[in-house]
Amino acid sequence: MAKVMENPMPRGGYRPGAGRPKGSPTIRVPELAAEGEADPLAYLLAVMNDPAADPARRDRAAIAALPYVHARADAGGKKAAALAAASDAESGTEWEWLLR
Repeated sequence: MAKVMENPMPRGGYRPGAGRPKGSPTIRVPELAAEGEADPLAYLLAVMNDPAADPARRDRAAIAALPYVHARADAGGKKAAALAAASDAESGTEWEWLLR
């Protein structure tokens, strides 16, 4: 018969000394802290629009800011087709009054 080994590592719960120490300072991006800028999106847009910045850095800032500035294009997949079909499923029938 096989012997079942007990796990020597504890599973969850309180462990003394674990976690972030109380009162430890918050780490911030140096340029962000120097400018006093609190909004990361505004910082990314400022880097992107700075003509003196390195072009690769401007590209990375634009890529990082893109999802927050522009919404994704609707793919129009199966889910969208099903929702469109369900929205007008009873149109033109005797049950149409239920849609109003």
